[in-house]
Amino acid sequence: MRRIALSFLLLMSLGSFAQNSEKPFIKLASPLRETNAVRNPKQFLSGSTCRGCALSINDQPVTVYATGGFAYEMDLVPGDTTFNFLATAPNNQKTTKALRYVYSLPPALDTVKILDIVSIETFPEGNLVLQPGDRIKFRVKGLPGCTVTANGTIPLYEMPTTGINKVPGIYQGEYMLRQADSFSATKIAIRITDEKGKSVTKYTNNKVSVFSPAAPDMAITKGRLAHLLFGLGEDRLGGSKIGYLDSMIPLRIIGKVGSNYKVQLSRYHSAYIPDDVADFLPKGTFTPESLTGSWRVYGDSVFDYVNVGLFSRLPYQSTQQIDPSRIVVDIFGATNNTNWITQLENTKEIKNVYYEQVEDDVFRVTIELKHQQQWGYKIYYKGNSLVIQVRRQPESLSLKNLRIAVDAGHGGENTGADGPTGSSEKMLTLAVALKLQRALRQQGATVLMTRNAEVFVDNKQRILMYRDSMPDLLVSIHLNSSSDPIHVGGTSTYYRYIGFRSLSKDIYDRMLELGLKEYGNTGSFNFMLNSPVEYPNALVEMLFLSNPEEEMKILDEGFQQQVVDKIVLGIRDFLNAAGER
Repeated sequence: MRRIALSFLLLMSLGSFAQNSEKPFIKLASPLRETNAVRNPKQFLSGSTCRGCALSINDQPVTVYATGGFAYEMDLVPGDTTFNFLATAPNNQKTTKALRYVYSLPPALDTVKILDIVSIETFPEGNLVLQPGDRIKFRVKGLPGCTVTANGTIPLYEMPTTGINKVPGIYQGEYMLRQADSFSATKIAIRITDEKGKSVTKYTNNKVSVFSPAAPDMAITKGRLAHLLFGLGEDRLGGSKIGYLDSMIPLRIIGKVGSNYKVQLSRYHSAYIPDDVADFLPKGTFTPESLTGSWRVYGDSVFDYVNVGLFSRLPYQSTQQIDPSRIVVDIFGATNNTNWITQLENTKEIKNVYYEQVEDDVFRVTIELKHQQQWGYKIYYKGNSLVIQVRRQPESLSLKNLRIAVDAGHGGENTGADGPTGSSEKMLTLAVALKLQRALRQQGATVLMTRNAEVFVDNKQRILMYRDSMPDLLVSIHLNSSSDPIHVGGTSTYYRYIGFRSLSKDIYDRMLELGLKEYGNTGSFNFMLNSPVEYPNALVEMLFLSNPEEEMKILDEGFQQQVVDKIVLGIRDFLNAAGER
């Protein structure tokens, strides 16, 4: 009864956007304002009208899909342009709407005309805690032909006007901190001086401090989601992760940029870690380093293990390799001590293990696997011994013997994308996920669901949930979106690690059988649900909800079932191929 009620609720929600109504209406999803000031001549709008209504914009007929959704492309001319909408119902009732765009040409590149500084940028961005040897880069826009200095002594040089820099008055330079520097939450002064000796001084937005020798310089990881970042780059999915770390791992802090500590992993390797997953240790704590101890490679009834003896917990990173299939773990701060490796015959997935001292303080563990397909692994500490727990290929690759995780994207206040008719990604991903759950159960699989209802589940909760339940594989269901609702569309799949690519590629190939456009199978994708290494995982962006034609498809329950059938076939292809390798 509960399943029927939930299904009815979803159907009501998914089918309520454009109504069969004799009374016509026009509802815009984008833009939301009636008057829009823009700088780009190419603009798109999307929205919905009643099903069966005819629609024109400035007397030009517009395609209206069966859902009532539509999209329209505009090439504006400078000035004011009004777009007049007319929707006509089958009974000849009409309604109108007007939309106004004010298109202004982009302003000409502006040269500063008076003695002034109009902008100051520093790189890295944000408040900085630096050490001698670190560099700060400055970029300043001011009156051309002047002398510009930072902190009174650092010369900034005016850049020539080229294809990259088209405006005179752009000054750049960098400064390497010295032992004698004593910045303490200092906004650095930037001074511009003209040929008559007149000057103007302004200050950087962010503050610079020199890392104090008296301050604690060691931190320790905390929680279950501590992670290292390659650098300070950001996208909408966050910074690019090196990987997750176990708790209680000491790290040497050598600076801070914004909310990220800079840490020294080894002599030639540094990384960043968010300050909310690390706590300072008392001053005087040793920098982590260790000679290696004896190894033990063995299996139990479920997993294979590599146990590397160390004197202290050290940071690490792992990578996956294919052809041949291998797991590679670099341990930072470890040095080989000519200890031996004892490998027992009860391992079922580990074929061979060996090491290299790739740098004086970087120790590399290489684990060769028996199967081409990787099924995941977990890295953690048992005392001071580093343990790499390797998952075996399931004895049976039949769906009836597997545990499949199905992740319905978004939920609750995290609505995701919206379609032209007002459809919601969070509702549609749930509808498809429930159908996928039913289809997999009919094949005998045990299905683990992130959510069975319209609720919010944080991505961190999702990762921890599946880290604890350890599915055999995970599929995350989403819908894509674009500011261009006409030309951009198609299906796509995503993976983070090369060892898990096959799952996403096999699903992608099956999705293309639905006649959807290609949007690609994308690797190294920085999505949180693709970040675990414990099990194969794939993100499926079924199609573009922003595109009214594709929205019409996914609102159809029959098409939703076709998508589910293709995902199941893709999973089966992945399992069949794994059994052959």
